[in-house]
Amino acid sequence: MERQATLKQALVSGAVAGLTVDVLLHPLDTLKTRMQAHGFQPAGLYRGVYSGLLATTFGSAPNASLFFVTYEAVKRLLYPWTDSRAMVHMIAASCGEMTACTVRVPTEVIKQRLQTGQFPTTSTAVKYVLQTEGILGFFRGFSSTVAREIPFTCIQFPLYEYFKVAYAKHKHVKRLEPWEASIFGSASGAIAAALTTPLDVTKTRIILAQKHHPSAPDPGMISTMRTMLKEEGPKVLLAGMGPRMLWISLGGCIFLGMYEKTIKICLDWHLFES
Repeated sequence: MERQATLKQALVSGAVAGLTVDVLLHPLDTLKTRMQAHGFQPAGLYRGVYSGLLATTFGSAPNASLFFVTYEAVKRLLYPWTDSRAMVHMIAASCGEMTACTVRVPTEVIKQRLQTGQFPTTSTAVKYVLQTEGILGFFRGFSSTVAREIPFTCIQFPLYEYFKVAYAKHKHVKRLEPWEASIFGSASGAIAAALTTPLDVTKTRIILAQKHHPSAPDPGMISTMRTMLKEEGPKVLLAGMGPRMLWISLGGCIFLGMYEKTIKICLDWHLFES
């Protein structure tokens, strides 16, 4: 029987995977955000593609750790109750995303404002949000982020788990090598990224709306989409799809590959077993 990782191993492996992928792929994320924010020119073309890296670094490890600990815990809770592995993976991944968003959204709020040139430093952005919006300002776009992440993860993780199981059966092994898992992480991520780009564009616009209307409440997902369609046409909902697919495809490869590699090291070396 395949050895299962403990929740401590999932926590550590998630932290390593999250920090690695977010730091390595931050420039691509910046370009994607600028394309969605109203094009390259207003955001400064290719200058400062590492803007917001500090915020990303602080948020990456706890964000990914929360996701994987929740994901693994919910899977174990639900496995005895149903034979539908796809349903288990969708529910577990959705719970993981909602938990992780408590860290991800504040990080995104600061990071995206730095990426689009609204503020020169992280401390300046944090002070401004606190002064103008209070603590709740860090959770601007929370509902739209969750609305984007749950469909994304409900596509990516069932696909990822299915690919792994199918290929493992084909190879007659119980656990794939990390590099093999990384390929399926890349493929499932690219598919999910393409299908959820409109939600990502909408989420970005909601977060960045604060630049022009500091005291305005969050606009809704549907309202924001209607405004974009009316003012910019249908193509706007696919803005940044190329960089997003590339970023998430590479990210899925690195993120899930690094997660599986760290889990393998923990299991082989008997680390964090209790």
